[in-house]
Amino acid sequence: MLLLAVGITKLGAALGAGLATVGAGLGIGKIGSSAMEAIARQPEASGDIRTSMIIAAALVEGVALFSVVVCALCLFI
Repeated sequence: MLLLAVGITKLGAALGAGLATVGAGLGIGKIGSSAMEAIARQPEASGDIRTSMIIAAALVEGVALFSVVVCALCLFI
């Protein structure tokens, strides 16, 4: 019974880390796509758009890293 619980915990941690990675990839892709569309519509605002894009991508990446760390902690604790 204990072995089953350990196996389910490892499966949950692996699925959580995978979902966090996929979610971050999709989020950053959407941010980049929207930024390129905005720059195409308003080329004179490209500096501000690029800055906002980098900040948003960093925040998404930070959340993804945090969730992968939480999954790793669940795996090893």
